[in-house]
Amino acid sequence: MFHVNLLCGEEQGADAALHFNPRLDTSEVVFNTKEQGQWGREERGAGIPFRRGEPCEVLLIVTEEGYKAVVGDDEYHHFRHRMPLGRVRLVEVGGDVQLHSVKIF
Repeated sequence: MFHVNLLCGEEQGADAALHFNPRLDTSEVVFNTKEQGQWGREERGAGIPFRRGEPCEVLLIVTEEGYKAVVGDDEYHHFRHRMPLGRVRLVEVGGDVQLHSVKIF
């Protein structure tokens, strides 16, 4: 299980404009936001495009409407903005993952 958060600050408990959380133990990928310490309504992508121990490439593409998650060559899920994109200040990656690169354009 790992996560990618687009955080709105560096302090502990900062708001998250995007929480991307593949959960291999339950075969689901959860998308959410956290605002003022409260998690929003979870969205789930269709199926699980990840396998434990296998390399993968994840692109999180920002559009005017939201975040488009692309896994490999396939669009996986589109998560609509729930808070202004301009609030995002930090990318956080954590959990059971070996990160080889992060590119921000």
